[in-house]
Amino acid sequence: MTILSTLYASAPVDEVLIPTLEISHPSFPDGPILTCTGFEDHTVTLETGEEVTFQGSGLDISLPSRDPSGQQNLQFAIENVTGIAQDAIDRALEAGGQIDVIYRSYIADQLSEPAEPPLKMVLVEPQFEGSTVQVTASFQDIINTAWPRDRYTATFAPGLRYIG
Repeated sequence: MTILSTLYASAPVDEVLIPTLEISHPSFPDGPILTCTGFEDHTVTLETGEEVTFQGSGLDISLPSRDPSGQQNLQFAIENVTGIAQDAIDRALEAGGQIDVIYRSYIADQLSEPAEPPLKMVLVEPQFEGSTVQVTASFQDIINTAWPRDRYTATFAPGLRYIG
C-alpha cells in the first residue's frame, strides 16, 4: 500500500496533502504560474528532478471523477487579488495556442517527489469573477476526436474526385 493510499484511507493527523497547480504558456512573461493550497510557499522537486517553489494561495480544486463518462474535467479557482493570474491568462488567450495545466499532489513531509503521477490537462474555460479566477481544464477530448485523424477529402487525395 502506498503512502498516498494510507493517507486517503486513514487520514493521519501528521500527514498533510498539498495540491499544486502549474499553469504554463509561452507568452507568460515570468514563466509558469506555480501555486499551491495554504498560506505557505513550498519548495518541491518535480518528477523531472527540477526544484521549484509553489506560492501558497487560496486555491480550491475539484478533481475529475474516476468513471467511464468520457470527458474528465479538473475545476479550480485561484485567488486573483493582485491580478497576476488574470493578466497572464488573458495574454495567453490573445496569443493563441493551448494553455497547459499540470496538477500534482505532495505529502507535506515528502516534498522530494509527487505523491502520484501528475495530471496533465489543457485549459478549456477560464472565468474571471471578482478576485478569483475559475478555470476548467480537461484531458484531450477523445470522444469527439475524429478517427482516422487524416480526413480523405478531394484536397488531401485529389483522385477522390473521379470516384462515384
